[in-house]
Amino acid sequence: MLVSYPGNGDARGDVYGVTPLVTGDAVVLDLRPAGFATRAAALAIDAILQVIALIALGVLASWIGRNLDPAITAAVSLAGAILVLVGYPTVFETVSRGRSLGKMALGLRVVGTDGSPERFRQALGRALASFVEIWMTTGVIALITSMINRDGRRVGDFVAGTMVVEERAGGPREEGVPMPPHLAGWAAGVELSRLSPETVATARQYVLRYGELAEHTRHEMGVRLADAVASQISPPPPPGTTPPYFLAAVLAERRRRHEAAAARQADRSQGGHPRGGRHQSGYGAQPGQWGPGNQHP
Repeated sequence: MLVSYPGNGDARGDVYGVTPLVTGDAVVLDLRPAGFATRAAALAIDAILQVIALIALGVLASWIGRNLDPAITAAVSLAGAILVLVGYPTVFETVSRGRSLGKMALGLRVVGTDGSPERFRQALGRALASFVEIWMTTGVIALITSMINRDGRRVGDFVAGTMVVEERAGGPREEGVPMPPHLAGWAAGVELSRLSPETVATARQYVLRYGELAEHTRHEMGVRLADAVASQISPPPPPGTTPPYFLAAVLAERRRRHEAAAARQADRSQGGHPRGGRHQSGYGAQPGQWGPGNQHP
């Protein structure tokens, strides 16, 4: 069941489902622009694969075209080249929501400059631009553009309105999300077993970066995340609960349970007695943490 918030609209899966949130919003909130060397390595992997495919298609076209008109053979070869150079990155990045094989290998993803998942038209724009800036100029234009832009964007990224970000960035120690005091009682009885780690990561970044987001982004992204989380837990939050408080309560309670389970496991391994009570570890309510005027929701 989805939580009903003002401005929610309909709850279609393609807009408010879990997958778009994981692949889009999680990226923009949690990750940073990819470095030049990493992007170059991912591009090299894709280029090698494409060259191998071009060679294979050339050999196949020559074998098939032995008894055909040379014009037909040339047309087939051209179609194959377009399929490999433009079709491969377009289709692959669209289906995988921003990742080619090279990007998958190095933990990179293409997203819109607004943090949204890469769309077909964006993937197509990048692929068409790459034909000129990478293949026709042996990568010189892409190299220069990426080096002078602080986010490493090449011409294709400017054409499509995209950028490449890192997905496997090793960040600092996970920050804590405090429990909203008025939701502690409700959160203690919530069923969280169906809550996916990907949804949790997305919600955590939204709550931790809440003060950095524009007002309209806070609302729109909060509603989408709240709907995704609400579809994976039960019971729903108390009526009138706003998305940031709802998400914070779920995250804090989930972390509390994990820490309590870890503490019990540690006690059993040491032959001691399980610890009682709530294990706060900085996740309990602190004076002023949820008051007006601060950076928390």
